[in-house]
Amino acid sequence: MAKFFKYLLATFAGGIIAAFMLIIILISMFSAMAAMGDKETKISENTILLLDLNGPIVDRVTEDPFADAFASITGEPTPEGLNRLLKNIEKAKRDENISGIVLESGMLMAGYATIEEIRNALIDFKTSGKFIYSFAPIYTQKAYYLASVADKVYLNPSGMLELKGMYAERTFFKKALEKIGVEVQVFKHGKFKSAVEPFLLEEMSQPSRLQTEVYLNSMWDHVKAGIAEARGLTPEQVSDLADDMPMFNTDESLIEAGLIDGLKYKDEVISELKQLVDVDENDDLEAIKSNKYAKVYVSNGKGFIREKIAVIYAEGDIDGTSADGIKSGKLSKTIRKARRDSSIKAIVFRVNSPGGSALGSEIIWREVELAQQVKPVIVSMGNYAASGGYYIACAADKIVANPTTLTGSIGIFGMIPNAEGLTKKLGVSFDGVKTNEFADMPSITRPFRKEEKALLQAYIVKGYDTFIGRCADGRSTSKEAIDEIGQGRVWSGVNAIDIDLVDEIGGLNRAIELAKEAAEMEEYRIVELPKAEDPVEQFMKELTGEARMFVGKSLMGEEYKYIQTLENLKNGYQIQARIPYNLEIK
Repeated sequence: MAKFFKYLLATFAGGIIAAFMLIIILISMFSAMAAMGDKETKISENTILLLDLNGPIVDRVTEDPFADAFASITGEPTPEGLNRLLKNIEKAKRDENISGIVLESGMLMAGYATIEEIRNALIDFKTSGKFIYSFAPIYTQKAYYLASVADKVYLNPSGMLELKGMYAERTFFKKALEKIGVEVQVFKHGKFKSAVEPFLLEEMSQPSRLQTEVYLNSMWDHVKAGIAEARGLTPEQVSDLADDMPMFNTDESLIEAGLIDGLKYKDEVISELKQLVDVDENDDLEAIKSNKYAKVYVSNGKGFIREKIAVIYAEGDIDGTSADGIKSGKLSKTIRKARRDSSIKAIVFRVNSPGGSALGSEIIWREVELAQQVKPVIVSMGNYAASGGYYIACAADKIVANPTTLTGSIGIFGMIPNAEGLTKKLGVSFDGVKTNEFADMPSITRPFRKEEKALLQAYIVKGYDTFIGRCADGRSTSKEAIDEIGQGRVWSGVNAIDIDLVDEIGGLNRAIELAKEAAEMEEYRIVELPKAEDPVEQFMKELTGEARMFVGKSLMGEEYKYIQTLENLKNGYQIQARIPYNLEIK
């Protein structure tokens, strides 16, 4: 009886806590909705645009009245959108009330290609004659690459700056799976298709190591050159500094090396900014954050424009198990509507995907091909546009990639686990009756028979032939030429130019400019698709995902990402076109 009351009390207390949390969330939601009533924000002269980028950056962020409220409860930073950042930087360039930009981005969480686009926008901003200052207690290497374009780069006197070169790491599951009695049966085509290696090997294969060395060095060469140009150094000097691991040297040596302009506390930076914009030391600086500045109206002097360029976003895994990511059915419908909309004169297809379902990729490819027959389609590649990500891009009129984009990986594979060893350990057996030879195929409780392996391998080869055929048609070349650079090999954006997988180096803004030229437009306005979800629906979906991730991370820590990988293997489409799992570039 005592245990009963103990559990009853615990359940009651848990219910009270859950109800209390729900009340807090609802109050925050209604407060946020009330705040949405003020659609436009006004700013005064000598305002500074503050870009606080200490958090994740996604390709697209939409107006979400609950994001800040939810972040205040969880303590997690709210994602910023590349789309909003690029618009705000361009707007600030022509806004007479904006004196300059201050970057606080020491713990930036984004891919190098995303950083490249923000960096280029800041370089363009500087042509206005306005200043850019950067300050942080700690700079990660990615954050420093972005900050290096600032007129002044300041570091806290007790801070740290990371500059060490790049490192690509993969996680291998072979031994772990063997211990629990699970064998992964793999069918692939392409010697570089290394996405399956984590389940078959304990280390990188030679072809996988070769391709990684090529694209990693290409990316590092570009980053070195960018830092060197911004800081008045040579690429060789930057490389030498990275070998000296400046993070563990004296802070003064960072100034001597030319990596930063000074060691300052935040109040000292604020004092310097006050002098720069002619504000009295006793007065406050006028500053506005990116999400608020998005609501500031700055006239472009053009008025209403009917003709549009649609920017269609495709970000994440293709038909993966996550609620986020690319859903082939939904994205295909979006492209189809844009094709049929006579006011949309061109499409910019923004692809930031490592791939996923081969079938989903084919479905999306078909709609891209149909759209390209009616109006110009320009692809803008983000951090990844590889395997399935390249599949859905190859039918476009032109492909634009960043130097550090990972692309290519033209190939497909299939993975089906055999858990026979695990079931034996558990003492579980299976038996059944079938009417035809392959009626019990596929099965995860026994290994594949010879005839079944032949069928699956033939299916993979057929899928690969279709893939390279799509690429050959889209790039106006032969299957043989695509196969030569395909075989699952990953390339950087710079590499991809040399082998004609990509037409031009540039970001989203350049792709939009090409779309304008191709459609022979004088003036245009941008419409972003798919249309933003209802804020309440978006909030509830994010709440579900955050809750699941919170529980997973609470139990597993950072190792939770490995559980996600295995879950994708278990639940995802078995025929995949994607780059290696958990590819981390540091």
